[in-house]
Amino acid sequence: MTKKEKAAYVMAELEALYPETPIPLDHSDPFTLLVAVVLSAQCTDARVNTVTPALFAKARTPQAMAALSVEEIAEIIRPCGLTPMKSKGIYQFSKMILELHGGEVPQSFEALEAMPAVGHKTASVVMSQAFGVPAFPVDTHIHRLMYRWGLTNGKSVEQTEKDAKALFPRESWNKLHLQIIFYGREYSPARGWSLDKDFISARIGRASLIKTLR
Repeated sequence: MTKKEKAAYVMAELEALYPETPIPLDHSDPFTLLVAVVLSAQCTDARVNTVTPALFAKARTPQAMAALSVEEIAEIIRPCGLTPMKSKGIYQFSKMILELHGGEVPQSFEALEAMPAVGHKTASVVMSQAFGVPAFPVDTHIHRLMYRWGLTNGKSVEQTEKDAKALFPRESWNKLHLQIIFYGREYSPARGWSLDKDFISARIGRASLIKTLR
């Protein structure tokens, strides 16, 4: 199979498996999504969803968040890890949203990536899931699966994103990136990987990797 044929096969299989793609992080608007995505760095979505109710009960707007202290934010978000960076970032970008963007989360990659604690992946998630702008946020699952499927060389997440965008139609990106994440969690985990379960890799996987599992 060519890479384009593999991409078409992946899309068809994932659409059959996951016709619906609910956003894994609980949120109610672009701001609460931005906060949740920042908290999810090196933390599971499930854990973030146990922490955000307490945080959003105190502050679910930039105004309310900026009225808290960094220490108050840190106390609540501690279970998510990377507490100093995340608490400072959330406090500072809440102030930036108020001072520079009229209290609304900006709808541009450039403005989002200018904020503390907001990298390209976080900006991509917010742009795609909050605003519907085509983006392909590459997380650890997507990076792993794109390499396993022989669709990228695994050199960097930047390269994986570039390859994914070249292979898959732009109009599919927002749904497809979630479908790949769901498949990675359910069928193709980093540990305990089995071709008995991971039927996509069994069919189109990188030969050098598949050999080690057979």
